[in-house]
Amino acid sequence: MAKSANKVVAVVVVMVMVSAIGTDAQLFGDCRVSIDEIRTCEPAVTRGSRKDPTNACCSVLRMADLPCLCGYKTSPLIPSTVDIRLAMELPSKCSLTLPPHC
Repeated sequence: MAKSANKVVAVVVVMVMVSAIGTDAQLFGDCRVSIDEIRTCEPAVTRGSRKDPTNACCSVLRMADLPCLCGYKTSPLIPSTVDIRLAMELPSKCSLTLPPHC
């Protein structure tokens, strides 16, 4: 019985992980950038970071639909290591305008 319950739990965990990955990729895909492209900005938005965004990060932001990305600033999919305040500073550091509703 215990082995059967463990298998059910494992299947549920895998299903949740696949769903989260699919959702994550889809959300950022809707914003015209992939999760891998967004990750180029990670060093500049990690809690405690004092790094400026790289040219690659700024290029990604120029391609992105910024109002779309703003819609996910309170998403539970955002890792806890990301400092939203630093993320909100990225557009100005990349000479972009942050959307007014953001």
